[in-house]
Amino acid sequence: MKELKCPKCGSVFTVDEADYALILSQVKNAEFNAEVNRRIGELYVQHQAEQAAAEAKAASTYQMEISKREQAMVRKDAEMQTMKNQLSSEISRLKGELSAIRQQGEDARKIAVMEAMQSSQEEIQRKNNEIAELKANIKVAESKAVNDLSIQKEQYETKLKVAQDQVAYYKDLKTRMSTKMVGETLEQHCSIQYNQMLRPVMPQAYFEKDNDASGGSKGDFIFRDFDDDGQEYVSIMFEMKNEVDTTLSRHKNEDFFAKLDIDRKSKGCEYAVLVSLLEPDNDLYNGGIVSVPSNQYEKMYVIRPQSFLPLISLLIQTSKKNIELKKELAIARSQSLDVTNFEEQLNDFKLKFGNNYRLACEKFTKAIEEIDKSIEHLQKIKEALLGSDRNLRLANDKAEALTIKKLTRNNPTMKAKFEEARLLNSN
Repeated sequence: MKELKCPKCGSVFTVDEADYALILSQVKNAEFNAEVNRRIGELYVQHQAEQAAAEAKAASTYQMEISKREQAMVRKDAEMQTMKNQLSSEISRLKGELSAIRQQGEDARKIAVMEAMQSSQEEIQRKNNEIAELKANIKVAESKAVNDLSIQKEQYETKLKVAQDQVAYYKDLKTRMSTKMVGETLEQHCSIQYNQMLRPVMPQAYFEKDNDASGGSKGDFIFRDFDDDGQEYVSIMFEMKNEVDTTLSRHKNEDFFAKLDIDRKSKGCEYAVLVSLLEPDNDLYNGGIVSVPSNQYEKMYVIRPQSFLPLISLLIQTSKKNIELKKELAIARSQSLDVTNFEEQLNDFKLKFGNNYRLACEKFTKAIEEIDKSIEHLQKIKEALLGSDRNLRLANDKAEALTIKKLTRNNPTMKAKFEEARLLNSN
């Protein structure tokens, strides 16, 4: 049984191994598909943004260059107009001078006019040449900007095509083999992929051919990795199946599940993975990583070659999370044990304290009862003493009130005796 903790309410509930594996496989498939879709979206958005930025930059550069050229043309036109105005003023001035010196001779006038007109024409021609040169430069700049924009578009179209090809690689999981696999067996391809991509970053991991057939059967490859304490935390038995590896009869992936499960258990591996090119038209196996139902075979997956490295990475991450969960579970169990011991000690203290309290209460009650009895007895003694005191006071009052006269009243004999005694004493 597995214990799971709800991240929202914090309640802990248990599930059996089959449900736990089913939940884990669903999370793995969802995380992998989400990661692929997220990566596809990021690549597409990234290249779209880069292309748009490049086009905007090129257009901005082109517009700035055109604006600069147009401003230069406007300045030249303004200079030319100013020059024309100056020349017109000069011609007007010369005409005035010619009118003043007309008497000096028609030839001198014509010569002066010709020289002035020639000078003006030369200046106008020079300005026209500058304008023509400026227009030519603008055309060259326009052509260069257009060429640069075209080159940049071609570059980004090339990058976009590369990105689209990469997106197609992730989306087109129906591809049986890449061109790189031509001339290679499926085992060689997977081995090369591992040695090139994972072995440099996981030098302590074990990935070798399964050559031990002592149990009557063996797989193709075994992968194992270890934590910092040297403890194995993930192990995978791989079986590779290609159409060319089979007989002329058409095999299905499920034909190899039983043997793969036996090989996994005999070699003490946690996961079993069938890397297969069988059933090339089966949409289920072409759709990505397929988890074999746990009620048939435990922790078994079927993948195409392009999912070989992603599945290893996914199982490594999952197993590392399981290590953390196991550590947290051990800590929780230890804390739970401490809490249990504390509760037992507390309950024992409560029981003993309750017994002592009960006995103390009983003794206290008896003592109160005895005190009440003593108080009642003392009260009676007090009342008796108070009654005695009252009687003594009455007796004293009566004694003080007693006189010879009272004693002899109505008693002649005693009265005569007291009289005789008084007379004797007086003699």
